[in-house]
Amino acid sequence: MNLSKPELWVRFQKYYTEFPTLSLAIDISRMNFPDDFLASMKTPIQKAFIAMAELEKGGIANPDERRMVGHYWLRNPALAPTKTIQKEIEDTVAGIIAFAADIHSGKIHGAKGPFKNLLVIGIGGSALGPQFVSHALGSPTTDKLAVYFFDNTDPDGMDKVLSEIITELGETLCVVISKSGGTKETRNGMLEAQAAYERAGLKFAPHAVAVTGGLSELDKAASTGGWLKRFPMWDWIGGRTSELSAVGLLPAALQGIDITSMLAGAKACDDVTRQIDVS
Repeated sequence: MNLSKPELWVRFQKYYTEFPTLSLAIDISRMNFPDDFLASMKTPIQKAFIAMAELEKGGIANPDERRMVGHYWLRNPALAPTKTIQKEIEDTVAGIIAFAADIHSGKIHGAKGPFKNLLVIGIGGSALGPQFVSHALGSPTTDKLAVYFFDNTDPDGMDKVLSEIITELGETLCVVISKSGGTKETRNGMLEAQAAYERAGLKFAPHAVAVTGGLSELDKAASTGGWLKRFPMWDWIGGRTSELSAVGLLPAALQGIDITSMLAGAKACDDVTRQIDVS
């Protein structure tokens, strides 16, 4: 796009939009599209809004597996297609808030005292979202727990993380995240952490929490092993859209981030982007 400064200013005024209730703004003026683009796309855009509405009502988005796509419901449970799903979402959020409060107060603690560190073990969507939020919203001055990640199978990387918390494992809470419960990279990270606890003369289970699908390998291991807690991951959430499920909310709440405000902000963004008049 080769425009003069006056032309760029005119274009900026036309394609810059503020959303005061969100304290956000979008500037698409430097994107390379012609002035008649939005008008020419009016019909496809309306079709997209209709398709979005069908998805949010519980339409089958994955015909091969007969699965819904429902990460939208996480920030607005009232949209869920059944009262059962709505209650599961609301109960999970309440459970996360209560669990984090018990950790922060010391009611639930490690073998060596109150938890001061959090080790999140996951890969792909089970790590990237929590990492992003941890870095974006966390602060050394306000964090309740210091957060570390096993997010790949690099032995040196895991050793480096362990070297920073090795003397504090009895004060370190581990959250193992795997939707399927059988992801080998996550399982390897869990086994490395478990071995580190055992070398330190500590039991892993009283320091471990699982986020996974019901009756998965991880769910069964956490149940039979007597882990501290298990939180659900539902099949209607994809890994890359799981941040506002227990996958992301649990680490954020444990770090000390206000997940109620996170969810409210996400809902507010949804409300704004569901306005179907794009003229």
